[in-house]
Amino acid sequence: METHTLETAGADLVHDVRGPLPTADGRPPLLMIGQPMDAGGFAALAARFPERTVATYDPRGLGRSTRKDGRVDHTPQIQADDVHAVIEALGAGPVEMFASSGGAVTALEVVAKYPADVTTLVAHEPPLITLTPDGRAAVRARDGVREAYEKRGWGAGMAAFVAMTSWQGEFTDAYFAQPDADPAAFGMPTEDDGSRDDPLLSDRSWAVSGYRPDADALAASPTRIVIAVGEESEGVLTGRTSVATAELLGQRAVVFPSHHGGFCDGEFGYPGKPDEFAHRLREVLDGAP
Repeated sequence: METHTLETAGADLVHDVRGPLPTADGRPPLLMIGQPMDAGGFAALAARFPERTVATYDPRGLGRSTRKDGRVDHTPQIQADDVHAVIEALGAGPVEMFASSGGAVTALEVVAKYPADVTTLVAHEPPLITLTPDGRAAVRARDGVREAYEKRGWGAGMAAFVAMTSWQGEFTDAYFAQPDADPAAFGMPTEDDGSRDDPLLSDRSWAVSGYRPDADALAASPTRIVIAVGEESEGVLTGRTSVATAELLGQRAVVFPSHHGGFCDGEFGYPGKPDEFAHRLREVLDGAP
């Protein structure tokens, strides 16, 4: 693996490349992106594509990539420009892309704005909460996570986030009538460490979850777009956003093994099924429905 730093006007973007450029197999590089997950989150999945040249990167302000733009928010539009710059820096033409969570949102903006950059996009569980039928209630639930974080710190905020993302079905009055989620019940710290800059729990990434894809631009793009959803995500928020995103594009979401982090080993807590996930991703990239 080789690590590179791409210096742009707004950020220094660190990206890793596993395998040769130009590629040895004649296929495009496979670029894996997330948000707020950085390149480290794709280590298990990248390792399961030894035959491919795989690139990963840290979004600006996350992981090893430093910002120079004076901002703290995360927007799909700015991140799409960064991903475009990384693709150009790879110098191997358009890429195939696996993008997960907020990275899937960024990827949709990349395809809309830079349609020649990506041949196939597998967008895994984009958290586009305003696309769901209960979009206003989902925004209210997201607001509740930030409120818990602002009032009581990281443990309380993360407990609220887990409660929100594991709720089955639409956000009804029953959801909002629940008592505050107890961080101790999730094995999280109850003490307030004083920080309020977490990109997942603050409002810094609201532009990501509130993004609305340009369906017309995506339809006009030559990119093959596949919206992926984990089999364990049925009924929970990111499963519902995946279905809604696919419907916006006139598709049905393609089912993948495991859950929202199903391509990870156990290093982030709840382990996924990276072997099965990689097998399914390889099938889809090869053209399987």
